[in-house]
Amino acid sequence: MSVSVRHRVLAASAALALSAALPSAATATAAENAPTSTRAPAAQTAAAPGDLVSTSPTAFRTVPLQPTNTDAWHIEYRSTTAKGAPNTVSGTVIVPKDGRKGPRPLVTYAVGTVGMGDQCAPSAGFPHGTTVEATLINQAVQRGWAVAVTDYEGLGTPGDHTYTVGRAEGHAVLDAARAALRLPPSATGLTPASPVGIMGYSQGGQASSWAAELHDSYAPELNVKGTATGGVPADLMEVAAFNDGNVGAGLILMAAAGHDTAYPELNLDSYLNMRGKAYVDFMRKNCVAINSISAPFKRISEVTTRNPLEAPDWQARLADSRLGTHAPDHPVYLYHGGVDELIPYQVGARLRADWCRTGANVQWRSHPLLGHIGGVTAGASPAMDWLTDRFTGKPSTGNC
Repeated sequence: MSVSVRHRVLAASAALALSAALPSAATATAAENAPTSTRAPAAQTAAAPGDLVSTSPTAFRTVPLQPTNTDAWHIEYRSTTAKGAPNTVSGTVIVPKDGRKGPRPLVTYAVGTVGMGDQCAPSAGFPHGTTVEATLINQAVQRGWAVAVTDYEGLGTPGDHTYTVGRAEGHAVLDAARAALRLPPSATGLTPASPVGIMGYSQGGQASSWAAELHDSYAPELNVKGTATGGVPADLMEVAAFNDGNVGAGLILMAAAGHDTAYPELNLDSYLNMRGKAYVDFMRKNCVAINSISAPFKRISEVTTRNPLEAPDWQARLADSRLGTHAPDHPVYLYHGGVDELIPYQVGARLRADWCRTGANVQWRSHPLLGHIGGVTAGASPAMDWLTDRFTGKPSTGNC
């Protein structure tokens, strides 16, 4: 591989992941002055989505060895699979130590692609300061907000990660907010009256957008004031076609594995050749910085005996994750890089058009000269400014 190509691959890996490969970490590292651990006697006692199954003190660091002025809890909570069955998801709740009694705002934050192994989960990296998106999350904490960060289904809990399965991600994001509100208000400053924001980029953009669309039917009691979402892979079929043979080719295999986990009847193995099976097995165990460079520029035809994207059942399940068919019941801030090398700009622009067509209140912002990583680094602060306005009650008229 030439130096220039290698640099392109590594840059894309960082853009995709918004996170480096994370070392294996215990998720119950003690944080100073945090509450003691609790665990329900059995998962069945957590009867409703968002109910806490377990809590334990942890630490939130943006870089190794550097503490932050926060309290943090590792949580396991009840959520719902894409098929509607109960499951257990893990995550982290982070609260600034600022003396505020509440009700403080809460942001439920969806991270970008981290990988498929349990060691890649955001909650595994936070105690060690190795989760790159922690720097963005800390910007929210420094505004006085509590932040709930889901690990998504199958990261940090038994089973494989349902990567890019939109409905499962949306459930996990909304239920993380519910779980945060079930922690003691005296410790978090959160109450049912706390304004809630939803935020995410890349995979997190898909997850946060799904949470926005699902809010009115799945978690209407949450006091959601707005969703800030960017770099959204709103149409997985189009994203797959764009990345087939491109630098993001490994993501296609990860997405296929994620959907196969959510819908085992798709039987991914029956489509893969030996090389494809080896790639998928590797990706299910590792983090994105490694996964992304393991199969760059591969074409679907090189790893399959027949293309699953041409099969009606696969097309139907991927279509189930398509966004833009239902208007969020609250304002949305949607942004995208004009030269995004992983999620085509037109995919984001079409989501804006689709939401506008359904009557949604959408504030669209294009970053014309920015790619995928530039979109999140330049877009995060304006997105949080927009959420601040929603939390303080300022109206959003959108620009449809």
